[in-house]
Amino acid sequence: MTSLGDEIYLLRPKRDRDQVEVYAVSNHHLLRCLTVPNAGTFTYMTSCEHFFCLYISDPFLKCIHRLGLQGRPPNSAKWLVNDEPDGLSVNAGHSLIVTCCTVRKIKEFSPRGDLLRDVTLPDDVISPLHAIQLTSGQFIVCHGAFYDPIHRVCKVSEDGGHIDSHGGRPGSNIGQYDGPCHLAVDDKEFVFVVDVNNRRVTLLSPTLDYKRRIVSRDQLKWRPRRLCLDVQRRRLYVAENELKDGKYTAGRVVVFTV
Repeated sequence: MTSLGDEIYLLRPKRDRDQVEVYAVSNHHLLRCLTVPNAGTFTYMTSCEHFFCLYISDPFLKCIHRLGLQGRPPNSAKWLVNDEPDGLSVNAGHSLIVTCCTVRKIKEFSPRGDLLRDVTLPDDVISPLHAIQLTSGQFIVCHGAFYDPIHRVCKVSEDGGHIDSHGGRPGSNIGQYDGPCHLAVDDKEFVFVVDVNNRRVTLLSPTLDYKRRIVSRDQLKWRPRRLCLDVQRRRLYVAENELKDGKYTAGRVVVFTV
């Protein structure tokens, strides 16, 4: 899920067509659907306001799909990552930041798909799922999958050195996470963290100190997995899904004022 201009883009796990649904910010009505050609499987999506495009990670094909939104139909392209891509974000220089969970790397690509940087994360950053690069060049990274001993949010230097962190052993107390899988950062570099299994969204300061719980379990119906922060309108979109017998059977987006 991501926003661009006056629209919200929602990614659906379809293989044939209409994988991206476009909704109006004003009334949340469905406007149209977009098709990603030659798609495999999808995990994350982000947008670039400067180039007015969408980026979608495809771990099955180990590639990134790029949809340019200025034409109808959108211009599509893709490029290989050579590892399974997971979380996506766009930095201040309009480059794409790709988190590769299995190999514990952050890769930076130009809008044309040229590899600009390949950063290996510290050994204790296990199963990184999403990274956002700050204007300072540092990265905010969330990591920790189901069986991992550490679940936390880290600040990592531009060259991959560990700087600071919040979290530790998985749990449900304040200062703990159980599946931190997606991030958003506002214009003052406060960090919003989706905590899947605790069914909440936590707010951290720019120095990764705990501030408060933005969204609680009582405000959600299922497990939250994706965030989208509209800084201009001060809206936080949280995508949550129902999981039954290992399959996603339902989902919705909940909107909060922050």
